[in-house]
Amino acid sequence: MDVSNAHLLDDAVVTTTLDAVVTWGREASLWPFVFGTACCAIEFMATAASRYDISRFGAEVLRFSPRHADLLVVAGTVSYKQAPILKQIYDQMPEPKWVVAVGACASTGGFYDNYTTLQGIDEIVPVDVYVAGCPPRPEAILDAVISIQKQLKEEPKFTLRHQEFKSKLDNV
Repeated sequence: MDVSNAHLLDDAVVTTTLDAVVTWGREASLWPFVFGTACCAIEFMATAASRYDISRFGAEVLRFSPRHADLLVVAGTVSYKQAPILKQIYDQMPEPKWVVAVGACASTGGFYDNYTTLQGIDEIVPVDVYVAGCPPRPEAILDAVISIQKQLKEEPKFTLRHQEFKSKLDNV
């Protein structure tokens, strides 16, 4: 090897840690599964469209199989009849996984204070980010994605998340 050209490798070699590479990969490639049941799902569609372009934040690969997703986006009203299905979808997702509750209905049941509507999805799945609004603006959904990416940087890399969470459906 010719050592006189050693300065050519200065910009070609990068040193880092394995944790930094894993964090960068997770942060730059969130794969959302959208559980959309109402008007908030339309706002998520606008977020994924060209005007707001969620792909700028690395979350453009929408998955329709929970086994391929790591970000569960629950957008809209969830009834008690849908709750076991949502829990099953969450359980099928591989670790690590994150959950975003989009809108007032997914976060608190919204103005549906009745016997059929789940009063917040945090009763059955652990929620990492709540997005306020009825329906929320696409910018708020993008802010939730950025918030998930910030959480990714701060969490331990190779540990299971939400082990202490107890769902209402765990006894069923």
